[in-house]
Amino acid sequence: MDFMIDGLRKGDHERNRLDDLLLEIGAYVGEVLVRQAGAVWIDFDGEQTVFFKQPVGVLMPDGRVWSPLGRVVNRFEVGNEASLRDFFLTLPGRRRRALSGRPQRPPSTACTERGESGRWGIPRPGVPGCAH
Repeated sequence: MDFMIDGLRKGDHERNRLDDLLLEIGAYVGEVLVRQAGAVWIDFDGEQTVFFKQPVGVLMPDGRVWSPLGRVVNRFEVGNEASLRDFFLTLPGRRRRALSGRPQRPPSTACTERGESGRWGIPRPGVPGCAH
């Protein structure tokens, strides 16, 4: 992804013409976090939307919230200092599976259940103390 964004940065493109493409790349990055790091997509509340400048993000297994859409825009604007590869490799809160290749149950499954694919991380509605 970094290489692709670098190519966009080098081109003679107006930023406003790239907004849709950057959001699509951000959605892809978010889906990688969902599938490989145990995250789930969430709608941001009003305060989070203002902070991240995006309406959606991902919730990591440890409860941290990230904005992959914003990360991609930041990578485009800042450059290599905001590397997506480095972000993923140092990402706090990801499931250990992303490093070891073996699926592991998150530390607490009280707020999640196993989905049809056998993956943990499907939000359980109505469980007291769980934020969804």
